[in-house]
Amino acid sequence: MTRAELQRVLDWANEKLATGAEPPWAWYQYMKLRETLEAILTGLEATSPQTESSPQSEAPSAGGLRLVVSNTQADSAQHPQFGFQVPLPM
Repeated sequence: MTRAELQRVLDWANEKLATGAEPPWAWYQYMKLRETLEAILTGLEATSPQTESSPQSEAPSAGGLRLVVSNTQADSAQHPQFGFQVPLPM
């Protein structure tokens, strides 16, 4: 969603809350929606100047993340030996 769309949904939620006609369960959901949208918009505002001037904001190149396969078996890992046995419950 764009910033404008998020703001439009926030305005809608604020209008619903302002009427006072919503049942308590709906009012609580609108409040959670409003708080979440405000946090997202605040986060977008805080990161916008950094990402616009940052070289990392460019499209990722082919040298980015890649899948790595491990050829070792999970059971082949060696466990440290402490020199004592731990009694197990019977």
